[in-house]
Amino acid sequence: MNRQKKLKQLFKAKAKKASAKLAPKSKPKYICKADRLKLAAETTDESTIASES
Repeated sequence: MNRQKKLKQLFKAKAKKASAKLAPKSKPKYICKADRLKLAAETTDESTIASES
């Protein structure tokens, strides 16, 4: 009985990990600080150009 219980536990753990991998990620992808600064600079440039026109 113990051996069967242990095998069931292992199978459940592997199945749980596999389903977690397939599940959609709710967390957004990390963007490093340098890239965030670049994006912020680009958006401010675009907004100043748009306001000048």
